[in-house]
Amino acid sequence: MTDKQRQKAFVEFVVEQMSEMSDVAYKSMFGGYGFYQHGLMFALVDDEQLYFKANDFLADEFIALGLKPFIFQSKSKDMQLNYYQAPEIVFEETEQMRLWSEKAYQCALRNFVAKNTKSARSKK
Repeated sequence: MTDKQRQKAFVEFVVEQMSEMSDVAYKSMFGGYGFYQHGLMFALVDDEQLYFKANDFLADEFIALGLKPFIFQSKSKDMQLNYYQAPEIVFEETEQMRLWSEKAYQCALRNFVAKNTKSARSKK
């Protein structure tokens, strides 16, 4: 099995684990996959690793569990996004997948609202 096939199989497993959630979609992007709910990206998969969206309050939970942030190389320097490795429990219990996915979606939603509120204020 090639790397692409393994990654696609992992993505399909993640989708299966998220089956209790509504309106979840995924698409291929930059060699990985982005996961969306109601049009907002809340998770990503890269190198057969699931990462959830985080913000200040949720990042602390990930860090307390010893989970690493998503880091990629751009122009030969490391770049960190506000996404953290998913806890292993999400692959064992669909309820945990739903819980952590919802937390990540809430982060994405808060970021979206904050960004659009700031944009609307600057146009006044």
